[in-house]
Amino acid sequence: MASVTTTNQAVECAPGQGTSIAQPLLTVIVPVYNEVNTLETILERVYESPVDKQIIGVDDGSTDGTADLLRQLAVCSGIEAHFHEKNRGKGRAIRTALEFAKGQYTIIQDGDLEYDPQDYPKLLEPLLAGEADVVYGSRYLNPENDFSGRRPFDLGVKLLNFVVWLLYGKKITDEATCYKVFLTETLRSLDLQCERFEFCPESTAKAIRLGLCIRDVPILYLPRDANAGKKIRPKDGIDAFATLWAYRRWKPGCTFQARGEAR
Repeated sequence: MASVTTTNQAVECAPGQGTSIAQPLLTVIVPVYNEVNTLETILERVYESPVDKQIIGVDDGSTDGTADLLRQLAVCSGIEAHFHEKNRGKGRAIRTALEFAKGQYTIIQDGDLEYDPQDYPKLLEPLLAGEADVVYGSRYLNPENDFSGRRPFDLGVKLLNFVVWLLYGKKITDEATCYKVFLTETLRSLDLQCERFEFCPESTAKAIRLGLCIRDVPILYLPRDANAGKKIRPKDGIDAFATLWAYRRWKPGCTFQARGEAR
């Protein structure tokens, strides 16, 4: 486990800010790294989503004041805040938070403003109706989303979708979406090894290998670019393909390296 410190302070808060739910429907994991300009806004939007939830923020060694802001927000918001002493990567931050998840279901929420927490009820609906085991929020099923000017990114995601179909025989419209909703215990059972952005391909590969039913649901998406702080790079795309390849024969109890054969 990564080295972390934890803040869990119970203080008097404004009405509606510090609601405590013993067994929430949804755990929202918010991994953040240098997102001081958007963190407060996205957490407000998460609070406003009409779902009983537990919010776990993990600062992944930020250097821009994000960690201090998260500490301040945790004092009067009911957030569970955890801190990596150094940058370990999004996947590691997710794994840290997952140890503390109490919700029946778990979703990942990036610390930027690309994804809209108002979509949570829509994402949970197929799960609660027993129509799916896992739900992916698909950016490509919503015609309102604009991908103009993002051709390389668009092609990269579509290529990942194709590789999933080629290696696993499963058609998915948005393998790389941040919004993946799992039963919390199912997500824990995947024995995640991800450190950076391999969470998406690793969880996808393992979910398919387990025979889980994955349902795509359209979501709203407002993309940002590198100038606005987007951190994923071409190398992360290469790592995603390597991860999909590595886990193509995974089964529970087996541990694989992200770039090679089984250990």
